[in-house]
Amino acid sequence: MKKGKKPRAFWKELPILIGIALLLALLIKTFLVQAFSIPSDSMQDTLQRGDRVLVDKLTPWFGAKPQRGEVVVFHDPGGWLNETPTPEPNPVQKVLSFIGLMPSAEEKDLIKRVIAVGGDTVECHGSGPVKVNGKALKESSYVFPGATPCGDRAFGPIHVPKGRIWVMGDHRDDSLDSRYHQNLKGRGTVSEDEVVGRAFTIAWPVNRWATLPVPDTFDQPGIDKAMAAAPAALGLAGAVPLVLWRRRRQAAAVDPGTARGPEGERE
Repeated sequence: MKKGKKPRAFWKELPILIGIALLLALLIKTFLVQAFSIPSDSMQDTLQRGDRVLVDKLTPWFGAKPQRGEVVVFHDPGGWLNETPTPEPNPVQKVLSFIGLMPSAEEKDLIKRVIAVGGDTVECHGSGPVKVNGKALKESSYVFPGATPCGDRAFGPIHVPKGRIWVMGDHRDDSLDSRYHQNLKGRGTVSEDEVVGRAFTIAWPVNRWATLPVPDTFDQPGIDKAMAAAPAALGLAGAVPLVLWRRRRQAAAVDPGTARGPEGERE
């Protein structure tokens, strides 16, 4: 009788298991979720220096666009981080960041809150508030206590081009965001193509664990111009056929003898 094949020793299979685990981690980091470290105080009190956040990289693959109120990570559009030195990671950090188990120290990425999207008009004067499409934002739930909505840099009105976003840090007095880069290409706006993904949770430290939802102020009626105009446009589209049908009925009632016989005389 033929004996069954003897199973491999665990230590022989361990390299294969490690390889599979690293491959899965790399795929998750590339297409699903990636960890990022908060390097500054620009997003206080929502995020603290040293927090680790998880960023959703999957939904952009399905065409999702950045939305108002979301906290997003994006690549330096060019010129935003010129004066910020990039620390040199050690070999272990390089490996861990490559597979997504540790935030990358080499990539020049930023994290801010989306305030306005393509097609919006955004502005802020004096002590605020920030206005999007003429609607004042109530930002007390996320702006750093004691900071004014404009910080020390009033702006606008600025029309955000399609495919771009206007971003601001929650600590308005300590954030070099869209307000400070209006002299660059895009006038301070960021291309949607530069967005890595949405930060959806604080994963570390454990005592800081929390989700990062969209504040209610961005759901207020009338802030979205397109949505506000949609009911009127739909109403107009539905009214036109009704008006034309009614006019034809009225014309027929005034001149009922419209049918003609074979000889061309009215019947």
